[in-house]
Amino acid sequence: MAASTATKTRKKTPMSAEHKAALAKGREEGRIVRLYLEALESTKPRRGRKRTPDSIRKRLATINTLLPDAEPLNRLHLVEEKKRLEAELAHTGDVVDLAALEKSFTKVARQYGERKGISYSAWRTVGVSAAVLAQAKIPRTRS
Repeated sequence: MAASTATKTRKKTPMSAEHKAALAKGREEGRIVRLYLEALESTKPRRGRKRTPDSIRKRLATINTLLPDAEPLNRLHLVEEKKRLEAELAHTGDVVDLAALEKSFTKVARQYGERKGISYSAWRTVGVSAAVLAQAKIPRTRS
C-alpha cells in the first residue's frame, strides 16, 4: 500500500517547451518518413497484368453471380476477394505526388535515421533509392 500512496502523491513535473517541441518534431519526421515509404510501396511495379477499373468491375459482377450458390468455404474466399477488389476500385485514380513526398523525406531522413539507428542498407532494403539517400546525405556506412 505504501507504494501506491507514494505514486499518488508524486508531483508531475511539467514538460519543458523544448521537450514538447522535440516530441512534435519527432512525430512530424516519423509521419513524413511513413508517408514516403507508403508511397514507395503503393507505386512499386507489380508482377503480371495490371488491373483496370473495368476488369475489377467485371470480376466483381462475376463474384456477385457466384456468391448465392457457393459452398461455404468458397463463399468465404469470394467475400474476401470482393472486399479486396472493392477497396482497390475505391483507390484507383488516386494520384501520389511522389516528388513532393521525396523532397520532404530528404529533409528529415538523416536526422530520423540517426535518432532511430537506421542503417543505409535498411533504407535500401525497404526500397529507398541510392540517389534519394545521397540527397538526404545518408552515408553508406555508419561511423
